[in-house]
Amino acid sequence: MSRYSQVLSNKSGQYLLISSFPARLAYGMISLSIFFKVQQSTGSIAIAGLATGVNGITGATTAGLRGTLIDKFGMKIPLRFFAPGYALLILLFSTGSTKTELVLFAGLLGFSAPPINLSIRPLWKVTVPKEQIRTAYAIDTAVMNSVGVFGPLVATTVSLNYSPQISLRICSILILIGGAALSMSPQLKKWKPEKKSSSDLAVWRTPAMQLLMCEGVFIGLGWGAFDIAIPAFTTLENIAGRTGVIFAIMAAGNVIGGLVAGMVSKRTSSFAAFKRIYFYWFIFSLPLAFTYPDWSMMIVTAVMSLMAGGLQVFYLEISEAVRPKGTAVAALGWLWTVEGTFASLGAALGGFISEHYSPRYCLALTTVCVGIGYLIMRGGANLLKAADRIPTEEEATDALSANLNTNK
Repeated sequence: MSRYSQVLSNKSGQYLLISSFPARLAYGMISLSIFFKVQQSTGSIAIAGLATGVNGITGATTAGLRGTLIDKFGMKIPLRFFAPGYALLILLFSTGSTKTELVLFAGLLGFSAPPINLSIRPLWKVTVPKEQIRTAYAIDTAVMNSVGVFGPLVATTVSLNYSPQISLRICSILILIGGAALSMSPQLKKWKPEKKSSSDLAVWRTPAMQLLMCEGVFIGLGWGAFDIAIPAFTTLENIAGRTGVIFAIMAAGNVIGGLVAGMVSKRTSSFAAFKRIYFYWFIFSLPLAFTYPDWSMMIVTAVMSLMAGGLQVFYLEISEAVRPKGTAVAALGWLWTVEGTFASLGAALGGFISEHYSPRYCLALTTVCVGIGYLIMRGGANLLKAADRIPTEEEATDALSANLNTNK
């Protein structure tokens, strides 16, 4: 646990985690706040689902563009421009009443979302020494997953006991606080966009990134269908209350899995660990379609989420190792664009399959997609060699010195 104490005792790391938390909590609240607002204003669950879906897909499809913007102009301008604009749009959305304007504003919210998470990941490289990056990523992943528990809980509690408008106003305030605090972080002064030469490939033209995007297509599709299958299954069985329990267990598993991954020795390459965990992730997903929304599903999804939490940490290391120069933020942004877009499509497909056939087919689709994802990553190992080696002590020292000199 000394690795975690070293990172958490770093004052710059503390500021990074604390300053960004309000905005991250707002992101955890916004989807359900939109859903409840539209459902209450229009009386239609279908329109509420449409608005939420539009918000999700516009946010996903533009993540890469926001990342490219940061790589070109730095972080201060995008954060200081997007955060107050986003907060204002949330307030305008909270006053909407017609179907058209609510769906339109939901889409605008997706387009204008501040690049909070995209900004934080690169900042860890100028916050902690190279040997602590894996642990820092694990802590950051745990924080992201924790808002996946608390955000929906806060949004649901406030929306149902008070009003969705209040939940949206809370989101607006949190975004302003988090965006402003992060934009004033001392680490922003240290981080500079990487210089990119004309010979450097774009993200989309890099074979290793193409491989990761291909894997992201199937993982996004499978988990988009999964996210709909669970509430559909519990609703059809008249046990809708178990939906929150299942997702809460999964979120806790993600947090624990990520923290355990952060303790893996740096003498284990990120891709070696990733392959091993990915294989077990697929194996433990095999019984998923045969479970019922009771203890069987809770146990299977809990174990799967432990694996998924660890995968997220090593995935960040892999993407960082193979991305082209000058794309510190854009690379992750475009990966999120692909996965998020197909997650939205998977959700739409999952809704159709669940309603016309059975949610079990969606759960089976998730397992199939995890299996395909594993085969893609395993088959493309040669393209990920940069993430399958352990730097020598001399290389690690040189890389750290170069990084510090570049960002003085």
